[in-house]
Parts: sequence; C-alpha cells; structure tokens
Amino acid sequence: MPRRVAVISVHTSPLAQPGTGDAGGMNVYVLQTALHMARRGVEVEIFTRATSSSDPPVVRVAPGVLVRNVVAGPFEGLDKYDLPTQLCAFTAGVLRAEATHEPGYYDVVHSHYWLSGQVGWLARDRWAVPLVHTAHTLAAVKNAALADGDAPEPPLRAVGEQQVVDEADRLVVNTEDEAQQLITLHNADSRRIDVVYPGVDLATFTPGDKRAARAALGLSDHERVVAFVGRIQPLKAPDVLLRAAAKLPDVRVLVAGGPSGTGLAAPDALVALAAELGISDRVTFLPPQSRDQLVTVYRAVDMVAVPSYSESFGLVAVEAQSCGTPVVAAAVGGLPVAVADGVSGSLVPNHEAGQWADAIADLLERDPVGLSRAAVAHAQQFSWDNTVDGLLASYAKAITDYASARRRRAADDLLARRNGRRWSRRRGVRA
Repeated sequence: MPRRVAVISVHTSPLAQPGTGDAGGMNVYVLQTALHMARRGVEVEIFTRATSSSDPPVVRVAPGVLVRNVVAGPFEGLDKYDLPTQLCAFTAGVLRAEATHEPGYYDVVHSHYWLSGQVGWLARDRWAVPLVHTAHTLAAVKNAALADGDAPEPPLRAVGEQQVVDEADRLVVNTEDEAQQLITLHNADSRRIDVVYPGVDLATFTPGDKRAARAALGLSDHERVVAFVGRIQPLKAPDVLLRAAAKLPDVRVLVAGGPSGTGLAAPDALVALAAELGISDRVTFLPPQSRDQLVTVYRAVDMVAVPSYSESFGLVAVEAQSCGTPVVAAAVGGLPVAVADGVSGSLVPNHEAGQWADAIADLLERDPVGLSRAAVAHAQQFSWDNTVDGLLASYAKAITDYASARRRRAADDLLARRNGRRWSRRRGVRA
C-alpha cells in the first residue's frame, strides 16, 4: 500500500459542483476515491488548476486529503481546449510543491484525463515514481458518436492521449469495454490495464419517502416524472428525452443541471426546444444540485434518463438506482454495466425519439416496487470501497513493477560499466 498518492486533475477541481462547467462524474470520482483512501491511512494530495483569485493555495478537505490549487493562466474565461497552453505553468507549480518535501515524498502519481496525463508523465520522470492514468473519455470514441451540432475533439487531444497511453505504467479503466477501446484505438498493452468500476456513496444515496421528496420539489403525487441529471450539452443528449416526452402526454420532465461544453454557446437551447415541442408546461428546470439535493431528486421521480451519446460509465445511473429509481439509458460505453437491462432499467440501442418514448412507457408500466428493489440490489455492487480496493491493487502493481524495472536498469548499467572497464584494460586504456 502506498503511503502517499499525488492525484492530478488539471481541468476541473474535485471541489467544483457537478453539473456546472466541466464538472461531472470525474469530479465525484476523484474526491470520493481520495476520501476513502485516506480512511485507510493513505494520504492523497490533489493538484488542480485554480479558477478564481479567491481559491486558497491549499484546501484540507478531510484528514489525509489536500487539494492544491495551482495558478496557471487566467483564473476565468479559459476554455478547456485552451488548457494545453498552460500545461507548462501548471507542471511548474506541481513540481515546486513537491520540491518543498524530502525526496520520495509521493509513492505514485495518478492522473485523470489526458491533460493531467501530460503533467503526470513529467512528474513521474522527475520524482522516479510510477504513473497510473485514467482517461475517463477518449477523443476517438467521442468523435465516433457525435451528436448533431456538436464539435469534434481536436487532433491535438488524440495525439496527447496516445502519448500518455504509451508512457503510463498502468492504465485504469472503468469497464471492460473501455479496456478494449484502449487496446484497439491506442495499441495499449492489455497487461498494463486494470478494470476498476466506479462507485456510489451507498450511505447517502438511499431509498426514501417519495411523497416528501415530491413536496420538496413542488411536484404533485399523481404525475409521472422522468429526470435528466447532468451537464446540458449535446454529448449528454437531454434533447432526446424532451423529444420522447413530447410523444408521452402524461409524462413530466425534470432537468437538473447547467450548460457545459458546446452547450455554453446556446445556454437556453433546451428551454427553446421545450417551447418548440409544446411541452414547456411539462418541463421543470433546476440548477445543478448538491449531493443531498440530488437524493431528493432521485427519490421524487419515477425514472432517470441517461441518453448520452458517449459515457465512460454513468455515475448518475448508479446513484439513481441506489435510491431505488430505475434508469432508462443509451446502450453506449459503460452504461450497459451501470444498468442491468430488463432488471434495474432499460437500455435503448439508439437515440431515436420514438424508441425512447416506447422504452419510457414500457418501464413506467412495470411493477414499481419490484423495479425499485432490483435497482437497489444492482447498485450495491458499486461501492467506493470496492473501487479503492481496485485502485490500491493497481498502485501496488505499478510500484512493484516500477521498482523491478529500476533494479534491472541499474544492474544493466553496472554490467555495462564493468564490461567497459575490462575492454579498456585489455587495450591499455585507463578507465
């Protein structure tokens, strides 16, 4: 077990509110795994980019968990796609922080997303510790499943991802499907890949009083309500749910989240679509919700929809099921793992509004009590403790293999020097 882990999350802070800007499931993942590792005695320091002049340099989140806000570039107005220009400044901040400690302070570096992998790659070489990398999403996968009107990921990202895959000592992926993508698209060595399912806070996301939850949100008891929770952008496809709801006159839609990514170009597009479809009176918009507020949302609705075009796992789907709420999801990425098709919800093979309407209607007609129990049972396998078990096992492999490789290199260097001295002596050259 490592004593101390350096976690790198350049483009989004684990302290940011999920559903705003670029904050989403990755933020939850980074924070929750850090908290659970700290409870096992492993200290975690998370390096992220400061986005406000009011961000303190260091935030102690909990015993054993620090967040370091590194100043790199302007605090505001810097798009995620502009961040490669600030990687040098960010890396310098990371290396300076480590320089205040004794050598060997960190045992392993874990980078999240390709931008962080670029930083972790250099930190690994400077600190002489292994690099574990989690991509979370891949440019090639996202570009192969673009929503209408969405912008493709730039070629720079694909090149950067390949570099990180080649350099990382171990690669952690969310599902077996993602592992195969790394092998197929980036020629990753399968022996360096560890599949570790993300988790859910099973103590927070629990079933509860549906009537009280609806009262808190101003929803009537008799309505059938389907929720979308997450960032509002073409990739997440909330428009698919609205178009499906237009075909279901007795269904209300609850949307909880804020515009993000390419969705920032038209922040009111979803409101305009609801008006165009004539369902404005059946669509309720909520801002991004805190964890406790999300519990209320999940308990209040009959179903949660996850219609994403690409999704490495889908934490929202597992959170909802943990609250006893079934999920209708697109059959993409990790969602077939997060949702048990026909048991805890339904998977839809495409994004056609008619098929989504049929899937929602069919699920609403099923036994709600049985579905709820099945959803809770399915979610139980996704705990953060299980996730941390997998991460610590990956770290242990990385540390052991890295140390072995260093010993081999040292032995080879020693042998080369001895052979060089023998060669010099044979020729009468002083070595």
